[in-house]
Amino acid sequence: MDTYFFGYGSLVNRATHSYPGAHPARLNGWRRVWRHTTLRDVAFLTVRPDPTTAIDGLIAELPNQDWAALDAREWAYDRLDARGAVDHPLPTELDIAVYAVPDHAQSPPSDRHPIIMSYLDVVVQGYLREFGADGATAFFDTTDGWDAPILNDRAEPRYPRAQELTASETAFVDDALATVLEQLDQPGAL
Repeated sequence: MDTYFFGYGSLVNRATHSYPGAHPARLNGWRRVWRHTTLRDVAFLTVRPDPTTAIDGLIAELPNQDWAALDAREWAYDRLDARGAVDHPLPTELDIAVYAVPDHAQSPPSDRHPIIMSYLDVVVQGYLREFGADGATAFFDTTDGWDAPILNDRAEPRYPRAQELTASETAFVDDALATVLEQLDQPGAL
């Protein structure tokens, strides 16, 4: 059986990896959330079970079932079996995994552990390129934790796989984030 992973954050942005056979897909029964863990300095995305939500993302093949490099990249996460939860366009059954931080290792983001814009930019750029503006808007709608502090680190990106966004991509991120924060009555970036 072919081995794939489901990416729902930065792995949706093909510029951050070189895994072959990437295809748009949907993970059913899960929802994204911004969380912090003692294993990282900043907030990041993870997923949690939610039977009422489905999230778009990418599946990509792991040649030779070699998880080592991806496990190293996603070292703060556990790799979970996602077979049966992922709708994808391929005609065969796949061995699919998704990465999630265990509940006991999570806490809400804080001023010491904010969401960083360089990471958010990479994620939203991936959604814009794969799913268009509607898909990127759906990313915001199917993600919890927007009440977290947000740090604008664009001038000196802290995210190691930061990408350069076009002016229209940056405007989309800024406008969508402002809309989410207005709905929560939250201030903007730190």
